Amino acid sequence: MMWKPVTLLAASLLLALSAAPVRAEEEADTAVLLEAIRANRKALVAVNLGLTAEEDKKFWPVYDAYEKQMNVLQDRLVKVIEDYIASFADLGDDKAMQLVKEYLAIDAERVKVKQENLPAFAAVLPGRKVARFYQIENKMDAVVRFKLAETIPVVEKP
Repeated sequence: MMWKPVTLLAASLLLALSAAPVRAEEEADTAVLLEAIRANRKALVAVNLGLTAEEDKKFWPVYDAYEKQMNVLQDRLVKVIEDYIASFADLGDDKAMQLVKEYLAIDAERVKVKQENLPAFAAVLPGRKVARFYQIENKMDAVVRFKLAETIPVVEKP
C-alpha cells in the first residue's frame, strides 16, 4: 500500500520527538531532541525513497552535503527556541521581534538551501524520485513543526 511508508515516517518521527518535549516553563534539552531528529531523518529517507543500488551510491554524498547545510539551520533554530524558553516569563516587545526576525531568516534560508540543492539531487536521481525526496523532507518537517507547535506555548496576551 502506498501510504504505509508515510505512516511509518510520521509515527517514527512522533516517537522520536515525544521523547524530548520542549516546555517554556523549564529548560529543555533541545540537543537531545535535535540528535533524535537527525538520527531518524536519514533512516526514514532511506526506507521511503526506494533507491536502486546505483542511485544509492550517488545520492548519499549529495544528501550528506545537503544535511550539513540544514543542520546549521537546525542549530540556529534550537538557539532561537532556547532563547524563547529563557525569555518566556518576561518577554518584551523588542526581544519578541528579535526572535521573530531570526525565525523568519532561518525559514527563508531553509527554502534557499532546498532550492540550491535541487540541481545536485536532479543530477543523481530521476525527477519523480527527486519530487518524492522533497515530499518526504516536507512531511518530516511538518511532523517536527507540529510537535514544536504542540509543546511551545504561544506568547501570552499583553
